[in-house]
Amino acid sequence: MPDRAPQPVERQLPTEEARDLVALVRDIVQREIAPRAAEQEDAGHFPRGIFTLLSEAGLLGLPYDSDFGGGDQPYEVYLQVLEELAAARLTVGLGVSVHSLACHALAGYGTKEQQSEHLPAMLGGGLLGAYCLSEPASGSDAASLRTKAVRDGGGTSPSGAESGGDWVITGTKAWITHGGIADFYTVLARTGGEGARGITAFLVPGDAEGLSAAVPEKKMGMKGSPTAQLHFDGVRVPDARRIGEEGQGFAIALSALDSGRLGIAACAIGVAQAALDEALEYATGRQQFGRPIADFQGLRFMLADMATQIEAGRALYLAAARLRDAGRPFSRQAAMAKLFCTDAAMKVTTDAVQVLGGYGYTADFPVERFMREAKVLQIVEGTNQIQRMVIARHLAGPETR
Repeated sequence: MPDRAPQPVERQLPTEEARDLVALVRDIVQREIAPRAAEQEDAGHFPRGIFTLLSEAGLLGLPYDSDFGGGDQPYEVYLQVLEELAAARLTVGLGVSVHSLACHALAGYGTKEQQSEHLPAMLGGGLLGAYCLSEPASGSDAASLRTKAVRDGGGTSPSGAESGGDWVITGTKAWITHGGIADFYTVLARTGGEGARGITAFLVPGDAEGLSAAVPEKKMGMKGSPTAQLHFDGVRVPDARRIGEEGQGFAIALSALDSGRLGIAACAIGVAQAALDEALEYATGRQQFGRPIADFQGLRFMLADMATQIEAGRALYLAAARLRDAGRPFSRQAAMAKLFCTDAAMKVTTDAVQVLGGYGYTADFPVERFMREAKVLQIVEGTNQIQRMVIARHLAGPETR
């Protein structure tokens, strides 16, 4: 059996424009991202220049309205772009997904004035965003967050609601991707009573006075992507940067997470695809007992199972994306896609290490990095245990208490 180089994924794309877009992404990946991915990850280097390049190429706002600098692309196209980026370097693919998540609240719930003022720079002006929901004591139970926003000044509108003035935000956010380096943060803070109905969303500039970042976490993977706590020490934000109505923040957050989970699913399939490609190239070239190890049935079946899980995961996230593009409910399908795709990525990357044997356990080959990176995808944007709870609620209704 001759050596066989992996082939690009055959994608089902809806338009010629989308095909050109994926071709552009593959060109950027091959020239700018993949050649330095291993070296930069090992050094913990965040590739800010790559995000600037992606912004200039129109790739940081693909699923958003072109009137505000977006790409007007359906989610099924945007997610396949994410997959291509994540296959080359998860720090980049996940970073684009997080940036898109950070733009979601303003794009979906902001006023036309807010969107006109902020979205063009956020979507195509070289800015990088982050999303601030989790806290040190509030992870899966996000509705229990403690960061507070207190109104200072302002008046009362004709309808009787308070308006104008500033909000003063105090508290700590945790596990923030791009924490300390982002240009803007979408922040969920408590403005009312306990529970989900007391939470409001704000758009906070990255250079706001009183905002600081802790030393980034030391992680087992994705070392090039900074993850840090953010401290809000009386950060003053004008009411004009409040997104949506007071108390609407948690609903906005859940809406964003449904879309964000599809981004994580696509990134997971990208990492899994990269691992399969490495395993296949190694297995068809590595000789043992006088023939390629890909000739041995036990290993051939492993490769077949890996490929099948990837294809199934890709079909699942694309089916959910098409529901979203059609304006239909997709929360259950998004949770299923996130659950299945990230579990598949963990299995596929672990098997890829096994295919390479001792070499797979060394940093000379990228599969050990893929395995370490895949693990975090089972945790972020809601752990996979939370995804099972979401799916079960859709099937059987809320839990009885």
